[in-house]
Amino acid sequence: MHENQFRFKRSTFFIPIVTIITIWFIYFIEIYGGFNFNKFGVYPRTIIGLRGILFSPFIHSNIKHLFNNSMPLFVMLGGMFYFYHKIAFKVIVIGTLLTGFITWLIARDSYHIGASGVIYFLVSFIFFSGIIRKYYRLIALSLIVVFLYGSMIWYIFPTEEHISWEGHLSGFLVGLAMAFFVKKSGPQPENFEYSKNEEFDNLFDDEGNFIPPTEDENDIANEN
Repeated sequence: MHENQFRFKRSTFFIPIVTIITIWFIYFIEIYGGFNFNKFGVYPRTIIGLRGILFSPFIHSNIKHLFNNSMPLFVMLGGMFYFYHKIAFKVIVIGTLLTGFITWLIARDSYHIGASGVIYFLVSFIFFSGIIRKYYRLIALSLIVVFLYGSMIWYIFPTEEHISWEGHLSGFLVGLAMAFFVKKSGPQPENFEYSKNEEFDNLFDDEGNFIPPTEDENDIANEN
């Protein structure tokens, strides 16, 4: 009997919901308190800009930016904690930090904010992980991700000035790398093993003809 590798747990919805509530709460504090949290974003190649690796996913420039990131982030986090519940937390933490750090290394001199880098990381990880593991359920999930968010691929290139394509590219590359790095952890294809029944096989000859058991064999069977 194979262990159920996919199951609903409290974290499946709890962590995504708490995350979305947190980023909305921070945005409203910023707006109604008259603050500007952009300075807590990633500012490349400066020591103080490193703090953005932790803070930038929770900071958004406007309501449209926040709204556009909320639903994909919720869906991808939910997918991670359902399909990859054993490794989800570790993968998300490491992937988020690496995405922010690479953005810090390669991005333009500007404040880079928003959860889109994390979203690109999650989309990339879920897509490539399903393909790499060759597990039909995860491949189906990969196809769903492509259907929902496949158009996002264009935004890893410098298409618009105000979009941090560097953060998107960083997340995409980190997701691909993490999919390879943890391919032996978490859900694996189910390998069905069939045991050989010698007593049953002995009832047939090499040509597949049925050989009735002898009386002595019946007696032995009854004694057992």
